[in-house]
Amino acid sequence: MRHSVLILLALLGAFLPGRQALAHEVRPAYLEIAETVPNRFDVLWKQPSLGTLWLRLDPKLSNGLLDVPSDEEYTANSFVIRRWKARDLSRDSFDGATLRIEGLEHTITDALVNVSFLSGQQIQTVLRPSTPAFSIHLTGTGKMPVPAYLTLGIEHILTGFDHLSFVLGLVLLVRGRVKLLKTITAFTLAHSITLAAAALGYVHVSAPVIESLVALSIVFVAVELTRTWQGHDGITTQYPWLIAFTFGLLHGFAFAGSLADIGLPSHNIPGALLLFNCGVEVGQLLFVGAVIALIAVLQRLPLGPLGNRVRWAVPYGIGALASYWMFERMHVLIR
Repeated sequence: MRHSVLILLALLGAFLPGRQALAHEVRPAYLEIAETVPNRFDVLWKQPSLGTLWLRLDPKLSNGLLDVPSDEEYTANSFVIRRWKARDLSRDSFDGATLRIEGLEHTITDALVNVSFLSGQQIQTVLRPSTPAFSIHLTGTGKMPVPAYLTLGIEHILTGFDHLSFVLGLVLLVRGRVKLLKTITAFTLAHSITLAAAALGYVHVSAPVIESLVALSIVFVAVELTRTWQGHDGITTQYPWLIAFTFGLLHGFAFAGSLADIGLPSHNIPGALLLFNCGVEVGQLLFVGAVIALIAVLQRLPLGPLGNRVRWAVPYGIGALASYWMFERMHVLIR
C-alpha cells in the first residue's frame, strides 16, 4: 500500500540541510568582466541573497583587477550586486591569470563567468563547488558551448527543492501510471510555455511574487494530499492535469528567473533555451522515476504499523517547509 511505504521519503526530507533547503540559495552567482575602452574594464558581480542573508562568496583575479573595494554595492531582486567601474589594466594581464570564487567550495551553487574584450573575444565558463577556479587563456577560448545549458537545466531542477516538492506531491496524489503521465506532461507543457515567454522577454513578472506563489502551490498540493488520504477526493485528485498545468505556469516563470540569471548566448538563443528546458525535463523525469522505484521497493518491505504511523510525515513535512518558504518570500516582498 502506498501509505505504508513512505518512511524513506519522509526521512529524506528530514535530512535535507536547513539553509540549503531554501530553494533559491542554489541559484547561480554571476560575474561579468567587460572591456569598455582599450585596457579599461567594468565588472559586475551578482550573488544570490534571501532578505538579509546571502552566501559568503568573493571573486578574486590574480592579475589584481578585483583587489580594490567595489565602487557600488546594493541589493536588488534577491541579489547582492557589486560593481567595479573603469578599472585600468592591461588586456594582456588576463592571459594566464587565475579567476577564483572564494567560498564557492562550501556551497551547492554555481557561478557563471563571462569575460568579454573589445576585440569581440568572449570567454564563458561555469565554476562549481568542485572546481571554484580556472585559468584564463586568450588563445583557444570562446563562448560557453550551448550543450552546457542541458546540464545547467538538469542541475537546476535537481537542486530546486521547491519544484521537486511539488512534483513529489503530484506523484503521491495521482492514481494510475497513465493519469500520472498525463499530469506530468501537463506540468511540462505549462512551464515550457512560460519559461520561453519570460526568457525571450515577452512577459515580465515580479520574481518575489512568483517565488511566493510557487511556495503556495506546494502548500496547496500538500493539503490536497492529506484530504485524499482522509478519504475526501479534492479537485487535484479529480483533475490532476488541470492543477498541474495551472501551477506549472508559475513554476515556468521561476525557471525563467534562474535562466535570466545565467543568461542566453546571443549566437544561439533558441538552442540554449531548448536545451535548458530539456535539461529541466530530464532532471524531472529522473526524479519521478526515482520516486516510483523507491515506492516499488518499499512496498515489498514488511514495514507493518510503523508505515501507517509515519505516513503523515510526508504531506505535513512538505506543507510545513513550503509554508516557511512562502512566508519568508512574502517578507522579502513587503520589505
